[in-house]
Amino acid sequence: MLSNSLIELDRAHLVHPVASYRGHEKQGVRVLASGKGATVTDAQGHQLIDGFAGLWCVNAGYGHETIVEAAARQMRELPYATAYFGLGSEPAIRLAAELAERAPGDLDHVYFTLGGSDAIDSTIRFIRYYWIARGQPQRDQFISIEQGYHGSSTVGAGLTALPNFHAGFGIPFDWQHKIPSPYPYRNPVGEDPKSIIEASLAALRAKIEAVGADRVAAFYAEPIQGSGGVIVPPMGWMKAIRNLCKEYGILFVADEVITGFGRTGPLFACSEDDIVPDFMTTAKGLTSGYVPMGAVFMADHVYQVIADGAGAAAVGHGYTYSAHPVSAAVGLEVLRLYEGGLLENGIKAGARLMAGLESLKSHPLVGDVRGRGMLAAIELVTDKAAKTPLPVEAAPARRVFDRAWDNGLVIRAFANGVIGYAPPLCCTEADIDAIIERTAKTLDQTLEDPEIRRAVKG
Repeated sequence: MLSNSLIELDRAHLVHPVASYRGHEKQGVRVLASGKGATVTDAQGHQLIDGFAGLWCVNAGYGHETIVEAAARQMRELPYATAYFGLGSEPAIRLAAELAERAPGDLDHVYFTLGGSDAIDSTIRFIRYYWIARGQPQRDQFISIEQGYHGSSTVGAGLTALPNFHAGFGIPFDWQHKIPSPYPYRNPVGEDPKSIIEASLAALRAKIEAVGADRVAAFYAEPIQGSGGVIVPPMGWMKAIRNLCKEYGILFVADEVITGFGRTGPLFACSEDDIVPDFMTTAKGLTSGYVPMGAVFMADHVYQVIADGAGAAAVGHGYTYSAHPVSAAVGLEVLRLYEGGLLENGIKAGARLMAGLESLKSHPLVGDVRGRGMLAAIELVTDKAAKTPLPVEAAPARRVFDRAWDNGLVIRAFANGVIGYAPPLCCTEADIDAIIERTAKTLDQTLEDPEIRRAVKG
């Protein structure tokens, strides 16, 4: 009775993110009731391995009492403190210092946000301020990558290059430009790493020259393109692109909202890619999703230009909940857990996850397996040689997700037939094995789908 009531209340009142409103009204909500470790339980008592850590974010896993206690303790002592008027709180100050100490290179300054979208939005404002302070206001053009995701704010969604985030919204803006994704599995130049890197460099150089080298303000890239389908560029790609930006004097923004905090292995993927960006955005794993928080890491050389440009005047950018003390207290405890064994466990679990997914490569529907650490995907096709995507009439996103759910597994099912994985770093060997077993069962069921059978036989 309670569950039915919640479903009707949801239909009537709760607007869900990135959803077909009519489709959701018809389908109805699935209510999650509890979580522990890598397992979540719905309102009907159905237990599932959360192979996607919520929304790539519950990196530490569910049910850590020390995180709950950190939040409760801070709520009792000081539930809110503004960072305006020169005020602050101990947790926010300490978290900024701890993060800066661990960040690559001179990313010494941290601006806290509520999540990834407003972190990206903040970088755009900081970058415009930077170039105006440098006496180059004409640098107002921004470049990102097709199939990239940089949030859902009005301007961030324009840097995002996924059709759903543009349709009906009047974006992208004319100052937002794109170059092709490196996408090894479907790159026109093939899957050779050197060829992919050279093609991306040529595309970026051509775009810069077309826009005007003295007009480009910044370039945005994810170390791994998450919402575009977990697209993993070849090692060396990020460094080559970063170096080209440096050649043109263009600011480089590494969007680590998904990849940060152990998702690919190290605390930050940039260290694995051996680069120091001018800005780095994080969120999700920063608090393991327990409370909202994001962060913009700003290189010292950028900070100094903005600070000198403002002089005695205030830099007019801020949020009410920036540097929220409860979120910061959670962030400090989550960081302690990461370094107390979760990062190490995530590396081991990630190796087991990738090996398990590779073992599915012989399945008739698996065209590609890709990933790094606890961030992975398999791409489903009906013809491996031709790399033919699953037919639209098979509704792969909806049906694959539903089958996996019924099999006790939460995954990300993309519309193009890609299945995404981002399990909590706390996963045991049994958790990882269950993910693989339940994926295999889901694939077998999908192969029996009439629309899929016809496509495979054809």
